[in-house]
Amino acid sequence: MDSWTATLALLLAGVISSAALSVFDTECYTANGEDYRGFQNQTSLHGGKPCLFWNETFQHPYNTLKYPNGEGGLGSHNFCRNPDGDVQPWCYIADHEDGIYWRYCDIPTCKMPGNLGCFRDSGDPPTLSGSSETSNKLTIQNCISFCRKQRYKLAGMESGYACFCGNEVEQRDHGESPSMECNHVCFGEHTQPCGGDGWVIIFDTRVGACGGNYSSPSGVIYSPDFPDKYGAGRVCYWTIHVPGAYAILFNFTFFEISDQTDMVELLDGNNNQVLARFDWRSPPRELVNVTGDYVILYFYSDRTNQAQGFALLYQALRSQDTTAMEGEGGEDDEAEDVSSTAGPQLAGGITERSNSTSNGRSSQILYVITSSPGKPEHNMPGQWAGRGETTSHSAMWTIYALAALLILTVIAMVAKLLLHMTVKSQNIPTVSGSDSCSQSTASSEPWIILYRPSTISLFKKKLKNHHGDLSPLVGN
Repeated sequence: MDSWTATLALLLAGVISSAALSVFDTECYTANGEDYRGFQNQTSLHGGKPCLFWNETFQHPYNTLKYPNGEGGLGSHNFCRNPDGDVQPWCYIADHEDGIYWRYCDIPTCKMPGNLGCFRDSGDPPTLSGSSETSNKLTIQNCISFCRKQRYKLAGMESGYACFCGNEVEQRDHGESPSMECNHVCFGEHTQPCGGDGWVIIFDTRVGACGGNYSSPSGVIYSPDFPDKYGAGRVCYWTIHVPGAYAILFNFTFFEISDQTDMVELLDGNNNQVLARFDWRSPPRELVNVTGDYVILYFYSDRTNQAQGFALLYQALRSQDTTAMEGEGGEDDEAEDVSSTAGPQLAGGITERSNSTSNGRSSQILYVITSSPGKPEHNMPGQWAGRGETTSHSAMWTIYALAALLILTVIAMVAKLLLHMTVKSQNIPTVSGSDSCSQSTASSEPWIILYRPSTISLFKKKLKNHHGDLSPLVGN
C-alpha cells in the first residue's frame, strides 16, 4: 500500500463516518417492521392517539419490568414498537375503545425497501393485470416467487390468500392508502401483512431473489426467500458494479444466521479475493467500506438449519458525493443531489427513504478495506491534492520506518535460524522399510488443506392480553 492509498483510506473513513447517518436514513427493513427503532409516538402522524410509555404499562404484558434489557426495543419511552412479532408496529393507548387498549401505528416510512405500498383494488381494472392465484398457504415470498418465475416485476397480495402479478400499477382509481389497510395476515405466515379486503400490498419481485446484478448508485439486497426464512443448500451470488465509484459502503441492517457453517462474504470483483466474512459467530456490527467499484456478495447455507437471513443496503461513493458530504449542513445544491440517491433503489427506479434524520444507529466505521495491490488505482478526488500534502509526507516517512523495522526483524530471524541449525545439526539415522515410509510422510510431506465452505408465530392477536401472550420476544 503506497502513501496515497493510506492517506485516502484514512480521509475516506473520516468522511464516511460523518455522513453515514444521512446515507443510511431508513427505519424499517423487515416486512412487519419488527426492527423499527424510530420515534413516532402516536398511532398516526395526524390525529392519532398518543402512545403510553412502556415503563408505565405494567398492567399489560409488554413493559420494561418484564423485559428490562431493551428486548423488542422497549424502554423508558413511548415510541411505536413491534415486540411480539405482529404484522406492524403498535403501542398501548389510554383510551379503551370497545375494550381495545392498543392500536397499530401508521408509520409512512416504516416499509421494507421493495414494498411499494398499499393500493386500493376495485377489480375493474385490477391493480395488477397479470397472472394471479390463490392459496391458503400464501406468504409474501410465495407470491413474489410465483410472479418472478413468470418474469413479472411486481407482486401483490390481497385478503391474505390472493396473489396478483404485473409490471406496473394501474394508477387510475388505485390510489395509495395508509399501511393499516393492508395489515391482514398472510394465511401461510401470520407475522406478515398480505393486503386487506379490497386492498393490495405490492412488492418488487427482486426481493428475496437468489443472486442478481446491481449497477445503480444505491440499492438493497435481501437474503434468498426473504422475508421468509432462507432455504437449505443455498448458494447465491450478487454483483455490485458501479462504474466511476471509488468506494462502496455496505450496511447490514438486519442479520440473522443461526448455523455455524452458513456465511456471507464480500469479495473483490476483480480477483475474487475475500474481503470480509460474516457468520453467526462474527456478525457485521458496523458499516463496511470497500474501496473500488466492483464487489461480489456471496451467500452460502448448508443443508440443515434455516434462519431469517439478512438485509444489506449499499451506497456507492463518487468524488462528487464526497464533495457534497463535506458541504455546510447539506443545504447546498450538491447535498441535495446526494440525498436524492441516499435511499435504497430497486428495479424501475423504486426508491424508499425515511423522513427521519436519525435512526439510532452508530456511525462508527469498523471495517476499512482497501483494494488489493494488483488492482488498478482509480482517479483520486481533486480536493485531496492540496490539503493532503502534509499528511502524505508524514504517511510516507511512517511507511519507510515500518519497512526498515520489518527488514531488520527478518534479518534477525534469519540469522537466528542459521545459528540454530549450525549448533543443533546432527546426523539423522537412516530408517528402512515401512517405518521409513511412515516417518518420511509425517516429517517431510506438507499438509494440503482444501477449503470448502461448509458450506414468527401464532395468529394475530386482537387483544394483547396475558392469556394470549404465548410467544416470546424475537431474539430474547
